[in-house]
Amino acid sequence: MSLLNGTSLTPVSFILNGIPGLEEVHVWVSFPLCTMYSIAITGNFGLMYLIYSEEALHRPMYVFLALLSFTDVLMCTSTLPNTLCILWFNLKEIDFKACLAQMFFVHTFTGMESGVLMLMALDRYVAICYPLRYATILTNSVIAKAGLLTFLRGVMLVIPFTFLTKRLPYCRGNVIPHTYCDHMSVAKISCGNVKVNAIYGLMVALLIGGFDILCITVSYTMILRAVVSLSSAEARQKAFSTCTAHIFAIVITYVPAFFTFFTHRFGGRSIPPHIHIIMANLYLLMPPTMNPIVYGIKTKQIRTCITRFLLQGKDNPSHNV
Repeated sequence: MSLLNGTSLTPVSFILNGIPGLEEVHVWVSFPLCTMYSIAITGNFGLMYLIYSEEALHRPMYVFLALLSFTDVLMCTSTLPNTLCILWFNLKEIDFKACLAQMFFVHTFTGMESGVLMLMALDRYVAICYPLRYATILTNSVIAKAGLLTFLRGVMLVIPFTFLTKRLPYCRGNVIPHTYCDHMSVAKISCGNVKVNAIYGLMVALLIGGFDILCITVSYTMILRAVVSLSSAEARQKAFSTCTAHIFAIVITYVPAFFTFFTHRFGGRSIPPHIHIIMANLYLLMPPTMNPIVYGIKTKQIRTCITRFLLQGKDNPSHNV
């Protein structure tokens, strides 16, 4: 292994080995990943453009949705282009500093994703429990500050990952059995003590994921109490229907996230490595792919705007004839 100098056990580069056990079918595995990535990019950019161009969608709920779409694009783009290069062209080498940078962006954007979902739960709480004050509470200034604080939270908590990983000695080799540089995947190939890395990783997961899930749970508990107290069944259905897409987004984000997190720390050898790596990729791909589809199907205002946009596209050629 190439080293930076004679006394340092820091490699010049790492080798991302792709999906262990599925090397022979890397090309075939890449097609569904590429398809999902294409849908994610197209769907999220389309959703952001729709929210920007349609005045009817200039409301806090949709501003948060645009922020979620922007985060989704950054989250999947931080790994998928590099992953596809590994699977298609066998380009496995990544510079040590580039690996640390990718690790930083992956964990920052996943933390941001969780934070935005939490903000969207608070948005639904204000909209349902304080409908008359909704517009005055969630102003553009408040939304911008909340988004910035969520981003800074992720940055400040993730930065130590890079220093904790950089300090480790890598005397066992530089091959990472993964498709991207994940904190614990990199730390595990070190020959040093990674207990601090594991403890800090758990602490960050609790500070970000645990706090966000607690806020989401409290918000939906209050929402449920408010909805149940409504006298009209139609009003109850209408109020809760505005939360359906968000609940789907929570499920498709946190289920693969929990699987990846717990198998890294407690799965041991009970789960085949290729299952873990595939789930780790789906963890970054599933939310960006599904969120635009779910919100497009479940949200009436977005469906209406999409229909109007498509009809305008069909009408334009006839006006030019």
